[in-house]
Amino acid sequence: MNVYGQLADKVLNGEEITDAEALSVLDSPDEDLLPLLHAAYQVRKHYFGNKVKLNMIINTKSGLCPENCGYCAQSIVSKAPIEKYPLLDQNEIVAGAQRAKDLNVGTYCIVMSGRGPTHHELDVVVDSVKEIKDKHADMTVCACLGILKPGQAERLKEAGVDRYNHNINTSKNNHENITTSHTYDDRVRTVDYAKSMGISPCSGVIIGMKEKKADVIDMARSLKVMDADSIPVNFLHAIDGTPLEGTNELDPRYCLKVLCLFRFINPTKEIRISGGREVNLRSLQPFGLFPANSIFIGDYLTTEGAERNYDYQMMEDLGFEIDMEPLNTERATAH
Repeated sequence: MNVYGQLADKVLNGEEITDAEALSVLDSPDEDLLPLLHAAYQVRKHYFGNKVKLNMIINTKSGLCPENCGYCAQSIVSKAPIEKYPLLDQNEIVAGAQRAKDLNVGTYCIVMSGRGPTHHELDVVVDSVKEIKDKHADMTVCACLGILKPGQAERLKEAGVDRYNHNINTSKNNHENITTSHTYDDRVRTVDYAKSMGISPCSGVIIGMKEKKADVIDMARSLKVMDADSIPVNFLHAIDGTPLEGTNELDPRYCLKVLCLFRFINPTKEIRISGGREVNLRSLQPFGLFPANSIFIGDYLTTEGAERNYDYQMMEDLGFEIDMEPLNTERATAH
């Protein structure tokens, strides 16, 4: 058995890989990529079989954000020419859920820009979620609204929000190189707050923001400590007009190694290939589903995603199935 197969066995036996083993995954030679992917797939198959969870984003409020995140076209420091608009109305948000349902998408993600929701914005989201749940009781609804104030997570839970997303984005060590308008701990506290209300925690990362490999390992371990149920792994799509404009540190093979690492460190969790997969994984996108078990369908916040037909054809060609099983909210509450 090769060294990567031994890592898979170690993980499946409930053991954690060491920092040295984690680094060996990221540093693995390209000619070892297939055995590495096969090992990660053994872990993925054990917990998720050949099923793929589909997620869809609706960008309910674009731009107009006072934060200074260096990767984001919607931030106050961005000069990117994006569409800017205030919060969509309830009818538009609910209509987006119907589009997701028609495409066999199991998780509908309501996302808005900004530091956090105002009382009015939260009212609109709460009313929208209630209507969505009345029409599509088995749909998983995820909200991504920024940093939550006291009492807001309770309202989201009562409305029927199943999952709350707030990404750590990078390691604690690298955080101030990316944004200074909020702290790393602000993000962790929001995830913990949502989790304490019985909402399934979703938190992920953006790879390729001038972090070191030790930072990547730290991100994966931090999300394990946070017990994030769903982990979106984004790969930087550097947008012209943002502080990270022109950053291009990634290649498809390294991206696949990162996904394998996240699977080894968070074996039982939903690992989602997220923003930037099209421009960073390129022709190797199908290989990403061997360690990961979830993708976004359609466009992202300010960038275009893959053609939907491509994603469905990719899953069919791989022999994978769409996972329509609703989120186990009892398990989320137990957290």
